[in-house]
Formats: sequence, C-alpha cells, structure tokens
Amino acid sequence: MYEMAPYDVMESIRNTNQWLGASALSFASYPVFAMVPNPAFQWMAAWGQVTERTFERMVAKPDWGIRTFTHEDGRDHLVNIETIVSRPFGDLIHFNVAGREEQKRKILLVAPMSGHYATLLRSTVKSLIVNCEVYVTDWHNARDIPVSQGKFDIEDYTLYLVDFMKALGPDINVIAVCQPAPLTLAATAYLAEIEPEAQPRTLTLIGGPVDPDAAATDVTDFGRRVTMGQLERLMIQRVGFKYKGVGRKVYPGLLQLASFMSMNAERHAKAFTDQIIRAARDEASDNDAHNRFYDEYLAVMDMTAEFYLSTVERIFKGLEVAQNRFVVNGHRVDMGKITRVAIKTVEGGKDDISAPGQCVAALDLCTGVPDHMKANYIEPNAGHYGIFAGRSWRDNIRPLVLDFIDSNIPAAAPRPANRNAVSRG
Repeated sequence: MYEMAPYDVMESIRNTNQWLGASALSFASYPVFAMVPNPAFQWMAAWGQVTERTFERMVAKPDWGIRTFTHEDGRDHLVNIETIVSRPFGDLIHFNVAGREEQKRKILLVAPMSGHYATLLRSTVKSLIVNCEVYVTDWHNARDIPVSQGKFDIEDYTLYLVDFMKALGPDINVIAVCQPAPLTLAATAYLAEIEPEAQPRTLTLIGGPVDPDAAATDVTDFGRRVTMGQLERLMIQRVGFKYKGVGRKVYPGLLQLASFMSMNAERHAKAFTDQIIRAARDEASDNDAHNRFYDEYLAVMDMTAEFYLSTVERIFKGLEVAQNRFVVNGHRVDMGKITRVAIKTVEGGKDDISAPGQCVAALDLCTGVPDHMKANYIEPNAGHYGIFAGRSWRDNIRPLVLDFIDSNIPAAAPRPANRNAVSRG
C-alpha cells in the first residue's frame, strides 16, 4: 500500500490540474462575462484551455493518425494498421496500404521504449510508407499489463525482437531508433548464432547508446553518478489501483516526463506561456504547431522496473553490449558472429542524448562484417529528435538510408529461358 501511494499521489495531482483547467475554462466561458469589460476572464479561459489539454494528454495514448496517403500512381490509398504478432508487452504491427502492390522494401522500425509511445515515430512512418512496407514494434504501457503476465527486462525485449524478425523473414530491413539500438544489434547477433537463416538483410542504427562511454552526455553522467539502490528507491513505484497493472513495479511515465521537462525548463515554460497568449487572442487551433508537438511529447507511458533498471545497470553502467559480453537467456551473444548483415549507423552532430561516437561503436563490434558492408553518417546540425524526424531526416538521412537498403537488395534473378523456344545453337 505504501509503495502505491506515490504513484496515486502523482495521478491525483495530474487529475486535479486537469480538473482545474476544465473548471477555469467552463467558468470563464459563461456568456454573461462577455458583458464585463475585463480581459481577466479571457485570460482565465485561455489558461484553462491550455492547462486542461496539457494534463489530459499525459494519460492518453496518441493515435497514429495515418489513414490515407497519395501514392505515386496519383490515387489515394487507405492505410490499415494490422497486428502481425501480439504479445503482452508489445505487438508487431503493419501499415497495410490497401490497393497497392507489395513494395520491394520491407522495413521493421524498432521503436524506443523510453517513456513515449511508438507513435513518436509517426512522421518517420509517414515518410517511409510512400514506397516501403512498414512494420513497427508497438510497445504497451506497463501500467495496463497485469502482474500475472510476469517480468519484462532487456533480455525479454531482445527476445521479442528476435521473434519479430523471425516472423517477417530474412528479406526484412531493420531500422532501430535511439534506445533500442544496442538491443537490436544483440538480437541480430543472437539470430546469427541460433538461426542464421532468419537474420535481416540490413541493420540501420540511429542515435543509440551502443557504447555510452564513447561520448559523455548528461544521460550517461547521471547513470554513473547514482547507484542502483538510489535509482530503485527514487524512481521505482508500484502502479496504483486505477489501472490493470495494479501492484506492478514501474518507472512511471509522469516521473520520466518531469525529468524531460526539467532539462529544458525555460524553453517549455516559454512555449506554454506563448500558447496561453495565442489562446487568449483566439489564435490557437486544435492542430497548431504547439499542440501537434506537445500532444505527443506529453503522452508518456510507464516502463517496467526491471526493464529500466537492467538498462541502466547492464547497458550504461556494465557496458555489456559495448564490451561484447551481453547475455540473453543464458547465451552469451557475440557481435562478431554477424557476417552477412549490412550495417549502417546514423548520428546527429548536435545530439545531446546519444552523442556522436556512441552509435558508430557498433561497427567496430561487428568484426565479422566486411568493411564494404558497413557505413556511417553524421548529420551535422541535427539533434536527437531531428535524426529520425523533421527536415534533417526527410531531406538527408532518409534518402541515404533507403539508398543503403537498395544497394543491399539482391538483383532480381534472370527470367528462365522459354522452354518452347527453338535452339539455334
């Protein structure tokens, strides 16, 4: 009961702020106040509108919002999201474009499990779906998973990726975004040893902490400063009574969000102040730039305690992947066993989460891969978010990644000769 109290207290604070915003908006919007020549009511309504939406988004999973798109044939095609593999802690989903021929490029986007939903990759999916078959790992919120489903740590995460790759077949091209880069590399190496025929064709790692010690950031420094005991006492709580996962130990999304916001507190404060001003002037809209960004940014999910703690202990502190001694299900994974998977790393020159040097370390670990099958690219002016979304991704990184994939797709086999043809030899 005591361990659940902090979780329920945070939820109560969030709920109260949502209620205050809704109350202020409703009260200040009474028509009778329009006759009072005082802008206070207009400001109160604006504050209430922004506050209610802000705190409401924190517990709502965003929708993908990808329903149609115009193909190169000039026709609008419906996009259906289909579940290929369903598991307690995450699903493998496919963005199936109705009425379109199956595309040659098959891409598995490995979404991060770092406090946000897989919908964080919405713009990445939209940019790839134009001429690719896109599959995504859709991780579930730990607070909604009953304790009876058991644990989920980085080894379980890796085995999920192994199963997803096996389900899609060897012609898949894997793109891991940020946090899952080291675990995706480990999953590929695990397949190389256990079931080599199921390995993906290419592996692209984008801004991930394969070797956190290669370039220090605030994230790696934090992992070094605190002990595992301190982390467990300060960060881990049990899910409260409101959700299906009641009693499960988690790293709460709201706590993670507070950490995110504190890193750039002044910028976020200014963004919300400016939005209140726009709302008071009736210049804000439901889908303006502020709401598009914060509807996604504020939607956070809980991670299982064992996943969070094992990530810090084994990836950041123990450097198990960086030193090629990661163990999955009792089996020591050897990155050098990867021999026929082309590997590309992408880093952002201004990435303050996974700084340049952390991700490219994967290429040195893969000693069995020939040099001509390795590639690295640094986008000079891109931050952590920009390397998989925004202009840097669209204009520079995406074309390079697709070219890398295309260069490793085998040429179509020549058509067999017509058996009915007359030989003139």
